[in-house]
Amino acid sequence: MDLLGTLQNLWETSGFYLAASDWRQIVMILVGCLLLYLGIVKKFEPLLLVGIAFGTLLTNLPGGGLYHPELWDGVIAHTKSYNDVLMEGGLLDILYIGVKAGVYPSLIFMGVGAMTDFGPLLANPKSLLLGAAAQLGVYMAFILAVVLGFTGPQAASIGIIGGADGPTAIFLTTKLAPELLGAIAIAAYSYMALIPLIQPPIMRALTTKEERETKMEQLRTVTKTEKIVFPIVVAVFVILLLPSTAPLIGCLMLGNLMRECGVVDRLSDTVQNALMNIVTIFLSVSVGATTVADRFLTPDTLKIVVLGLLAFCFSTAGGLLLGKIMYKVTGGKINPLIGSAGVSAVPMAARVSQVEGQKANPANFLLMHAMGPNVAGVIGSAIAAGFLLAVFG
Repeated sequence: MDLLGTLQNLWETSGFYLAASDWRQIVMILVGCLLLYLGIVKKFEPLLLVGIAFGTLLTNLPGGGLYHPELWDGVIAHTKSYNDVLMEGGLLDILYIGVKAGVYPSLIFMGVGAMTDFGPLLANPKSLLLGAAAQLGVYMAFILAVVLGFTGPQAASIGIIGGADGPTAIFLTTKLAPELLGAIAIAAYSYMALIPLIQPPIMRALTTKEERETKMEQLRTVTKTEKIVFPIVVAVFVILLLPSTAPLIGCLMLGNLMRECGVVDRLSDTVQNALMNIVTIFLSVSVGATTVADRFLTPDTLKIVVLGLLAFCFSTAGGLLLGKIMYKVTGGKINPLIGSAGVSAVPMAARVSQVEGQKANPANFLLMHAMGPNVAGVIGSAIAAGFLLAVFG
């Protein structure tokens, strides 16, 4: 037995040896550690960012063979199939099938639906308009991305960051621009966590002190029948209008119907907790797996980070500007601050509206009023994604 030869072979097949051949993998390992720091220490969307960060570590550890981007290139080019992925792929390749097929984002939406109370939206239907206006960032970022040289499908995937809805961004990107998934997912979830820092300066800049001080009347009580009928009507209408929204809207409204109908409490509890937690693990690690060094460390990633921030800013501004119009039209009965909650980061954006409102007027209680645009934003981002998928899919 050649002991020296065996030792040399072990060394040359080790990750330490392989890492020395590509500095970009070392950089990505450091990026993964930074994301872990942000998720664990700074608590930036930890439920997803920790998994994404660890997926980044795993996919960039040389020699692990957990994820093979070239295999997925074949799937996109129709020279490979999911069966080939199962036969030839690593663990993360197999988990990624759920992302590519749109299963994980749709199941996340089911959980979101089961945890969401659409009562504030039903009590004040005008909130739908604020949720729609807050999609401005989606289309502004799309235009800017095209100007910067991205293709239509890539620009659509980047623009959806402005919807402030991680699962929607992942769903659309896997359909239109899977090569950008890692950068878009990290940008989307990072900025969602930074909403308390991003939105307040824009809110104060675009509203007057008088507008921010506006107190709103208590919302009416919504009946149980309204809450049961709502998800059924929305699912039927929106899916007939934009069939490409069926996976997201269908699962969102099914989850909400389970919550409100009162006869499947066990199922609702499972969707909100066990299923949501399991899918979150698979989704986050799978998305992290796509941050392969040679595809993530590109100038396009930096562009996506900048465009994502601009998308959030434009979305916040869109909701606020329509809120100001509604303030004027209603004779000062609507506080424009609730318009900023039209981005679908539930319930963080609504809490920011509440905090800013109370800073202007300690007697202000805007949380429930802001929840209307907030949950409308969830529907709005799914519709925007469906529209973009219909155009570029």
